[in-house]
Amino acid sequence: MDARFLGIDELVEVPSVAVVVDVMRAFTVAAWAFAQGAEKIVLAESLDEALALKARHPDWVALKDGPAAPGFDAVNSPGLLQSVDLGGRTVVQKTTAGTVGALAVREASLVLCAGFVVAEATARLLRERECDSVTFVVTGEGGRADEDLACAQYIARRAAGDVTDAAGFLRRGAESRAAAELTEGVRQGVHPDDVALCLELDRFPFAVVAALEDSLMVLRPRAVPSLTDEASI
Repeated sequence: MDARFLGIDELVEVPSVAVVVDVMRAFTVAAWAFAQGAEKIVLAESLDEALALKARHPDWVALKDGPAAPGFDAVNSPGLLQSVDLGGRTVVQKTTAGTVGALAVREASLVLCAGFVVAEATARLLRERECDSVTFVVTGEGGRADEDLACAQYIARRAAGDVTDAAGFLRRGAESRAAAELTEGVRQGVHPDDVALCLELDRFPFAVVAALEDSLMVLRPRAVPSLTDEASI
């Protein structure tokens, strides 16, 4: 598999297949939202658009980076979200990097949004689709966030069928600038467990697929057969 690793600003053409990686915390949060029962996640281009969507759909759950703010129901923290019942709800998500990266490749034929918590399911879906060329969008720090790059590189190796020890990749995530900022309280809207939750490898058995639906970029979970299931087929 031909894998490219690019920052958002380095995208000069629409890739055929894109995996958008935001470990800390957008797509860890997205996975948790689905685990908490959310039906779908709508990505907003701006805070104003998120609030406008919420105004049109009062039953939707609006979520943003940083501290709590009027009009928003939740913040971009897996630790805070894991106690929220989202059964059957639609979530509107706007973050600094992850949602921006996914919207930048909205025209791709296949868009997956990933973090360590859905790494194996993401790799398995790429293998299932027999993707020969994949662009990994490293969203954090202008494409230099080591937790995102480590996760992207790990998924790429697993998608290629390599037997890969995840320990070194997870260590890079734990030692990243983002992890330090979350631990030290530099970023707001944080739960003490956020870093640990972001580094839980393969917590969920689904991939997160993004696609345009009526002009909106929408995320939905996609169940992927486990290795045990594959072996029994």
